[in-house]
This record gives sequence, C-alpha cells and structure tokens, in this order.
Amino acid sequence: MGGLTVLHECLVTLPHEDFVYLGDHARLPYGPRPLEEVRRFAREIAAFLEAEGVKLVVAACNTATSAALPQLQEELAVPVVGVITPEAHAAVQATRNRRVGLLATEGTVDAGRYAELVHALDAGVDLFAVACPRLVPLIESDDPFGAATTDAVREYAAPLKDARVDTVILGCTHYPLIRPIFQRVFGRDITLVFSAEETAREVAETLARKRFENDAAREGAYRFLTTGPPDAFRAMGARFLQLPITEVEHVEPAQLEAAAA
Repeated sequence: MGGLTVLHECLVTLPHEDFVYLGDHARLPYGPRPLEEVRRFAREIAAFLEAEGVKLVVAACNTATSAALPQLQEELAVPVVGVITPEAHAAVQATRNRRVGLLATEGTVDAGRYAELVHALDAGVDLFAVACPRLVPLIESDDPFGAATTDAVREYAAPLKDARVDTVILGCTHYPLIRPIFQRVFGRDITLVFSAEETAREVAETLARKRFENDAAREGAYRFLTTGPPDAFRAMGARFLQLPITEVEHVEPAQLEAAAA
C-alpha cells in the first residue's frame, strides 16, 4: 500500500501522464523477507510492467529498491527510478551538522544502500539507521493515528535524538501517511525527508531529460492491479492515495513469475 503515497505525489506532479500501479499484496510484507526473495519479486513485477508497455518504472518500495534497483536498471530497456537515491540526495543537501538518521524496515536497513549512497555523496556524513518493524502494521491498522503508533514513533526516534541528528530520512513509503506524528515527535528543528515528494521530482526530471513527457495539456489516466483481493485494495488504497479508487484488476503471482521467465 505504501507505494500509493508515491503515486499520489506523481499524480499531483505529473497530472498529464498515465500510470499503472501494481500492488503485490499476496506476498506482503516485504520488509522482513530475505533480500534475495524481495529481489526476485521486484524483477518479476518490473518485467510484467515492461510487457504492459510502460515508458518508465518506479520501484515505489524502499525494501524492493534496496534489494533490486541495480538489477532492474540492468535488465529493463526502460528507465527505472527507485525511492532511495532521491532521499539520500535530499538528506545530504538538508543536513547542517552532517548527522542523518534513517527510519525504515528491517530489509531496507540490512541492505545498507542508504549508507552507501549518503557516503558516496558526502563521505563525512554520519548515518544512524533504526529498523522499525512495528510501524507498517500499525499504519495499515484501523487506527493508524492511535496512541500505539505515537508510542512506536517515539521509541524509534529516541536513538536518533540521542545521536543529535538534524535530518531524518523516513525510508518507507508507508510513513507519509502518519507525517503529523513524525513532525510532532521530532519537532521543527529536525528536517524530515520523505520518499514520495523526492521520488516524484526525480520521475519528472527523468521524463523531461529523456523527452518522454506527454502533452502537458492532456489529463492522464491511472489503473490499479493487485495480486491480492481487489476489494481490500480498493478499501485501504483510498486512504493511502487520498483519491478515489474504482476499478481494481486482479493479477495472479504466477503471471508475474511467467513475465520474468
């Protein structure tokens, strides 16, 4: 579901483009899975989308980007944009004391991609990473703004505050949904970097650079596919997308596997 926060920003930034969104709900969650397994899933989805005739692929999941971005970029004939590089760049630009925090899933933290990218941009920046296994289930619960979510954010934020970071990367596409809680816990003095806004900007710049843009005067369309139950996707998806979702198509995981075969 988290990738819908990225799609929302893309729709706002690029209203003239067409989007197809595929949510792999039958095989969630990705965060605790072995990176090799997540890499296989990402390659299957990307191959399926390329066969649909897309002109660019967004890996709208931090765990999938961490596990598979280089392989996707090598294997696909179209550009692939991940959600990590834009965030790392924004964090390095934003930090004043060169102490950056990262809140993300276990898989994203274990992959170490953020540290590699941040240090490639500025070797003097210290990155402090905290895995947050409780946040995604809480954000997808019936009460994402409840006391349990606030308590979890405070717990995960504590070591970053102790490390005196002045910038925090919210390294999961679910996290923008509870942005007010993060802002309350961290306060005004700490800059928060979200994947959705930075990724949408990267998509726009890539399309412009490649001269792939649609006519700015047209209104784009969007369609949704899921490997899980369409009704469940429709009900929860509207919360993340903040726009109505009508039709949702079902795709079997076997169709994704066949696309990458």
